[in-house]
Amino acid sequence: MQMEIIEANDEIMTLSYAVARVVYAETLAKSLQVVEALTSMIFNAALHDIKNVRLVISDSQMFESLRTESTRHEFLSVDASRRDFQMCLRIAKTMLHGNLPDTCHHAVKFHRTEFLPSWAVARGYIYDLDGILFYT
Repeated sequence: MQMEIIEANDEIMTLSYAVARVVYAETLAKSLQVVEALTSMIFNAALHDIKNVRLVISDSQMFESLRTESTRHEFLSVDASRRDFQMCLRIAKTMLHGNLPDTCHHAVKFHRTEFLPSWAVARGYIYDLDGILFYT
């Protein structure tokens, strides 16, 4: 049996696409600022541990688009050649290399303004951008 060696760059590339797909589905890449903010929130939620990024972006409680009944679920299958998705991908790579500044004010949770999850009822948001509210 031959073992396949996975290079760190391959792992980062695979994770970059996974992060970018979730960020795209949640933001529809409305602006560079909202893509950067949500991506930096993912990094904050992972507590600056790249290995935990995969756990964060797999959380269907945090990311509505991961639930099959969501209207945003279809956007996870975005054509990777789209310019707006490529923007999400560049930002995800920047984050995974540790070069994305915290543009969401240390937030670790979010929701879009059209929903009010029960966890957010008694909390005040710290940042509002393009219809997305961020929380610590």
